[in-house]
Amino acid sequence: MTQDTLQYPVELQAPDISAYRTGNRGIDYVHTFDSGKPGPHVMVSAVVHGNEICGAIALDHLFKQQVRPIRGKLTLAFMNVAAYLAFDPKDPGATRFIDEDFNRVWGVDVLEGERDSIELSRARELRPIVDEVDYLFDIHSMFTATVPVIMAGPERKGRLFAQQSGIPQYVISDHGHKAGRRLRDYGGFSDPNSEKNALLLECGQHWEKSSEQVAIESTYRFLAEMEMISPELAEKYAVPAESEKQKYIEVSGPCTIKTDKFRFTEPFTGMELFETKGSVIAWDDEEPVTTPNDDCVLIMPSGRLFKGETAVRFGQLLREI
Repeated sequence: MTQDTLQYPVELQAPDISAYRTGNRGIDYVHTFDSGKPGPHVMVSAVVHGNEICGAIALDHLFKQQVRPIRGKLTLAFMNVAAYLAFDPKDPGATRFIDEDFNRVWGVDVLEGERDSIELSRARELRPIVDEVDYLFDIHSMFTATVPVIMAGPERKGRLFAQQSGIPQYVISDHGHKAGRRLRDYGGFSDPNSEKNALLLECGQHWEKSSEQVAIESTYRFLAEMEMISPELAEKYAVPAESEKQKYIEVSGPCTIKTDKFRFTEPFTGMELFETKGSVIAWDDEEPVTTPNDDCVLIMPSGRLFKGETAVRFGQLLREI
């Protein structure tokens, strides 16, 4: 049994997505709907990680409600399908990916490189579709039971996009991971000179029942703010906007584990605020781990406390966008 299963029960039912296999773009599990009217090409993506099933539930809901764009184009895509289809609620942490993390292969050098894997093959297959997209909404979840957050990328345009979308309360600005480029950072999404933009929604704990509702309601909110669906449909399913309450956090750096004896001082779940620089939040063997700045926020503390891994990321609470 993997470590991911030690604390959290699986409260969600992974939907059967076999009905969506045959898409209309020549790629399995990818559907594009064209309104025939001017407007952006918006993409909602799910199961970039195979065990983050709330996104599949949200897409399943959109399909069952026969949601179609009232302007532009809407693409609904199940991404790392191989990992999702291997999901087993008895060992839910085992199928984050098959060969490698699908959300670390979106660098052009990797996509056009010589190595291969199940995830890379799928990313290369999907790349032409992603290249068409103007705005991306990528649905994820987290290991710890943390409040929902939006990962808005490194540029101010991402934070402004999160403000426009109005969900959720916490907006995190970061440069991604050293291990590889995320889908939300691919191409024009993270280029300050491009009008393309993307948001990565973390809905809460992977298998907690509440993450299902967050995924569904937030997706409808996003589509409503993009003027892709009618106000009537938005009123029926969308979560209320949080724009006036949003808090913006910029990642200042990771905490990398140095020894096999790392432990947090408390069972942190994320978004804890430490007002004073130098606050002790963990011990790495006998070395204290302290906050690097005032108004420091702990972002997504890990349940995988192994040497060389990221234990948590530190964030700086921003006073303005």
